[in-house]
Amino acid sequence: MNKRLTYLLYIFALLLLASCANENKIPSLRETYSKNDSRPFGANIAYRQLEAMFTDNIIRDKKQPFVSSWQGIYDTNSIYFCVASNLYVTEEEVNAMMEYIKKGNNLVIAAGRIDENLLKRVGCDEMYADFYIENMLLKMKDTRASLYSNPQTYYGYFYYPIQNHFINIDSSTTKVLGLNDDGKPNSIVYFHGRGRLFLQCEPRALSNYFLLTQNNHQYLQQLLAYTNKEPEHVYWDDYYSKLSGRKKGKNEEGFSTFSEIMKHPPLVFAFWLALLLMILYILFGGKRVQRIIPQLKPNENTTLTFTETIGRLYLQKKDNRNIADKMITYFNEYIRNTYFLNTNHINEEFVTVLSRKSGVEKAVVDTLYRSIAATQSSDEVNDYQLLSLQQQIQDFYKNKG
Repeated sequence: MNKRLTYLLYIFALLLLASCANENKIPSLRETYSKNDSRPFGANIAYRQLEAMFTDNIIRDKKQPFVSSWQGIYDTNSIYFCVASNLYVTEEEVNAMMEYIKKGNNLVIAAGRIDENLLKRVGCDEMYADFYIENMLLKMKDTRASLYSNPQTYYGYFYYPIQNHFINIDSSTTKVLGLNDDGKPNSIVYFHGRGRLFLQCEPRALSNYFLLTQNNHQYLQQLLAYTNKEPEHVYWDDYYSKLSGRKKGKNEEGFSTFSEIMKHPPLVFAFWLALLLMILYILFGGKRVQRIIPQLKPNENTTLTFTETIGRLYLQKKDNRNIADKMITYFNEYIRNTYFLNTNHINEEFVTVLSRKSGVEKAVVDTLYRSIAATQSSDEVNDYQLLSLQQQIQDFYKNKG
C-alpha cells in the first residue's frame, strides 16, 4: 500500500512540473495571420474586430484564388480583407482584383512582401526588411506606426522595427494613409474606378500582439475609415495567407529561382562570377588531382596452398605411413638447417645437444625421437600414431627458444 502511494505521489509531482513548464513556455512567434490563430502573430483579433465594426454583416471566408472568388461575386459595395506574410498573385488574379475594385468595392491587403504584378498596376514599389536579416542584424525595440492624418499619435509595441515602406508612389491615383517608424509611407490607398485598393506592407500591425497592445486596436479602425461603412458583404481571405509561392498563370511561365535572380543586377553579377569561378576551378583544379591508384592484389602463398593440397590427397588415400615419413623428413631437415646437427645418428649426446640449443626440455626431445623411432620401425601407422607424432612435433616448434 505504501509503495502504491509513493508511485501516485511521483506521478502527481511529474504532472505538476509539466503544468508549470507549459505555463512558462514562450508562445510561438510564427506569422500565420490565420483568423483562428490566437498566438501573437495570428489574426484572430483582427477578424473579431471586423465582426464588431460590421455587425450587420456575416463575414464570409474565401479559400480559393481571387479569380475564382470574383466569378461568384457581383457586389458593387463590399469589402474583401486579406492578411498574409507574403502576397503572391498572377496577372489573371491582378486583373480580377482590379475589376472587383472598379465596380465600387474595397480590397484591403496587408502583406510584408507584395507581388510585383500588383505593385506595377498600382504604380509604386516596396522596400521591405528581410526576415533573416532582421534576426541577424536588427534588435527588438519599442517600434511604432502612425497615421498620415495624425502623425503625432503613435501605435507601438516591442518587436523588430517597423521598416517596410512604399516608394515611387504615383500621387495622382494614390494617397498615403500610414507611416512606419521612420516616417515613411507603409500604408496607401489606390483609387480605381468607383472603388479603392488599400495596401499595408506591415502585416504585423494587424497581428494579435500589436492590436492588443495599449490602444492599438484604434489603428485598424482608422485605416478602414475610407472603406464603406455599410457594405453589402464582408469577405475574409483564407487562401493567400497559406500560399508559399506564386502559382503559374495562364500567360506566365511560372516562378523560378533563376528568373528571380535575373531581375536584380547585383545577384546577376554574383551568379555569373560564381559560375566563372566554378569553371576555372574545374579546368585548373581538376588537373592537380592525382588519379586513383588501383589496389594491387597481394601475392598468394602458393607453397602453402600446394602443401595443403598434397596433404589432403594423402589423407584421402589413408597413406599414413607415407605422411609420417615425410613429416619426419621435414622435421629432421629443419633440425639440420637450424641447429646444424647430424640427424643420422640419434643418441643420448644428440638429444642433450638439441635440448640445449633449442631450449626444449630434454625429456620432451627424448620422447619425440622415441616416437619417431617407433614410427619408422612400424610396418603400419594408424591414425592415433600419426596424430600423436604430429602433436609432438608442433609442441617442439611452440616451445623452442
